[in-house]
Amino acid sequence: MSPEIPALPGPLVDTAWLAGAIDHPRVRVLDASFYLPDWGKDYLEEFEASRVPGARPFDVDEISRKDTDLPHMLPDEAGFAAAVGALGIANDDIVIAYDTLGVFSAARAWWMFRVFGHDRAAVLDGGLPAWTAAGLPTESGQPTPIEPAACTARFRPEMVRGADQVRR
Repeated sequence: MSPEIPALPGPLVDTAWLAGAIDHPRVRVLDASFYLPDWGKDYLEEFEASRVPGARPFDVDEISRKDTDLPHMLPDEAGFAAAVGALGIANDDIVIAYDTLGVFSAARAWWMFRVFGHDRAAVLDGGLPAWTAAGLPTESGQPTPIEPAACTARFRPEMVRGADQVRR
């Protein structure tokens, strides 16, 4: 029998909470870092150089609609479920997102999970800088392959606003 899944304290978790829960088989950690094009950084290079142990890359550019020229548009339910399932995330998992800048793009991943009905998600407060400042271990290189998981997404339209709604 698997140990009880830890309770999320809220939309933010601190490094102590994650360090205590990271080895639970239902806790999934995502590096949701994003860099603007003129920053000269490569997301995957940074991910492979240093990350929270067990983290998977959550690439906002890859997990987005492909039928538009607008960047970072939400995918449809099937696209999100397929991408998340490929990361080994099931509906009953806890998802913790972080980024390498502290809290810059991790909130985007958290919001996406919530939009698609996954409420057991949080952001690591302070991101990778807080993790390393706390003296916690990191890993590098290619991540260990993981088994895909079955995931179902339920789009919540009330959590999204269109351009006309924003203008109003």
